[in-house]
Amino acid sequence: MLESLSPGRFAAAISRRKMLQGTAATVGGVVAASALPRSGRADDVLTLLSWPGYADPAVVEPFEKANGVKVVGKEYTGGDNMLALLNSSPPGTFDLVLSDAEYVAMLRQANALDPLDPADYGIDQFWPEFQKFPGLWDGDKMFAVMTSFGYLGMTYNSDKMSREEMKSYKIMWDGKVKGKVGMYDWYLPPMLCLSLANGNKPPYDITNDQFGKLKDTLFSLKPQVAGIGAFAQSFSMLSQAEAWIMPGTGAWLTLMLKKDNVPVDDIVPDEGGLQWSEAMGIASSSAKKDLAKKFLQYMASPEGQMRVAIKPAYSGSIPNKEAWVLLNKEHPDWAKLLLHQLDQPNVMDEYKEGKIFIRDLPKQQSLTDWNDAFTQFKNL
Repeated sequence: MLESLSPGRFAAAISRRKMLQGTAATVGGVVAASALPRSGRADDVLTLLSWPGYADPAVVEPFEKANGVKVVGKEYTGGDNMLALLNSSPPGTFDLVLSDAEYVAMLRQANALDPLDPADYGIDQFWPEFQKFPGLWDGDKMFAVMTSFGYLGMTYNSDKMSREEMKSYKIMWDGKVKGKVGMYDWYLPPMLCLSLANGNKPPYDITNDQFGKLKDTLFSLKPQVAGIGAFAQSFSMLSQAEAWIMPGTGAWLTLMLKKDNVPVDDIVPDEGGLQWSEAMGIASSSAKKDLAKKFLQYMASPEGQMRVAIKPAYSGSIPNKEAWVLLNKEHPDWAKLLLHQLDQPNVMDEYKEGKIFIRDLPKQQSLTDWNDAFTQFKNL
């Protein structure tokens, strides 16, 4: 199965001309996708593989109207599911791929993404920290444009837990929260946060001995766990107060719940947190390269970026500084919620504290090793 391949083996497994067939079990965790319109011509449709919400009309409608096309999204949760979908789909199925930044390197090594000219996408409007973001470039060649980012630590029920209690990951083992710790069902975010709790910095580049300790830490948490769920279930566990704490999550989750008056907040504990980063590229096998380029330009523009920031599925920070200006003008309440006010402390200040580590894939173990450990945890 593709999800068990190392980055090097994945690169060897996919070519521009052919994708290997995956198994049904591999894609079992994928969110249901929108169907292609029966009445539309193929040329009228642009197909996007992405996390939930990127093909929502609230995001893509201006582009669709301006270009007379329909943007159709096939959605996934978790980088391994994204790889599995690419692996099991015929070439040309997707015109664009939205990926976590740490997986872009695997995609470009597999020749699954076209190189991009930064001058075509207004990268000079981005905050300097994001103009040449790790993983999106290979030397002087860019392969994806960052669309959104955010920080991961812990989400918590602010009626049940004080912010002071949440300053360390150690709270997850406290008797107060026995049976009240929710777990997001993708091994990478929660395990990396637990690695930070063990003092590993960076949390993904650890020795086998440290990995053994990480597994012990993970397994020891099981008696505290209320449930383990993917995207929708994470919202449900917190909104129903089935879980009071959820590691490996952050503002992308809490802001949407706050809109529904759920008493939640998020925090980067003293041990540190992660930055998740999403980026979009043009699929090498797409037959609609010009239209795909136009859509990617729209996604990088202030208008597209603003809409990505406040999309209904989940919100996130955006790298385009001009989009911050537009957000403050058109949606000042959202600018305040997202900490995107240019004249106030904002999310860019988090970098200065040295607590944020850009999320990356394991360096000294395989993806399979980490995934298997999380599967063992779920089966305890």
